Amino acid sequence: MINVTVLVGSEQRYEGIELLGHAGYADDHQDGQELVCAAVSALALNMANSVEHFTEDRFDAEEDEESGMLRFQFTGDISPESALLMNSLVFGLLDIEESYGEPYIKIQFKEV
Repeated sequence: MINVTVLVGSEQRYEGIELLGHAGYADDHQDGQELVCAAVSALALNMANSVEHFTEDRFDAEEDEESGMLRFQFTGDISPESALLMNSLVFGLLDIEESYGEPYIKIQFKEV
């Protein structure tokens, strides 16, 4: 299962995201597992790459492909462009969770 933690700041603004795990990929995988992993990875990496490429916003990021871990957190002010990218990411992840749910993906929100 992919555990997603959306980091929410005091102004109810998304300030980062933490992903951990895989959607259960194995030799005897069920329909949807590879699709969920690929979709979540594509959304999250596209957001991080877009922030880096299209904005001047500062952030810390770390990833480990084997464990399925990605941590991304802004370290300064968040531009409107980055806020839109984060909103889009969370919207997409919530849609995946609604469509596939457990045992593939679980999203929680954490105040930071």
